[in-house]
Amino acid sequence: MSKMNKPVPQGNYKPASRFENIISTAGMTPRKNGELIQSGRILSTESIENYREAILQAIDNAYSAAIALVSEDEEVKQVLAMTVYVNADDNFTSHSKVADIASDYLFENLGEAGIGSRAAIGVKSLPGNAPVEIQLVIGVGK
Repeated sequence: MSKMNKPVPQGNYKPASRFENIISTAGMTPRKNGELIQSGRILSTESIENYREAILQAIDNAYSAAIALVSEDEEVKQVLAMTVYVNADDNFTSHSKVADIASDYLFENLGEAGIGSRAAIGVKSLPGNAPVEIQLVIGVGK
């Protein structure tokens, strides 16, 4: 995955906003070049691994949007919060395992600074029928 894959907004919003040393991203779905790479609900009858690529694309999009607002003389000091919205069927209860894949991605890229608080929330639907949407809040500094 390319951490400089610039997410394409699907509406009237910015992929990420910055106020002082805090960057908050929009919710990012698993879009590549503006197109969902996977759609549909995450099913309790299927392995989480069937959704790994989509989860990684969504977190890569969120991370890329945030990093685009970090200047060359700064670094990510801490992921403050990650919210993972899971478009899951009624019997799905492994929301935290979906979030674990995204947390592992952040740890691989940022070490301990990549691990912050998080929420994994099951929802009835997501834009475009995406299986997952991820939003980040990070703190940056020199």
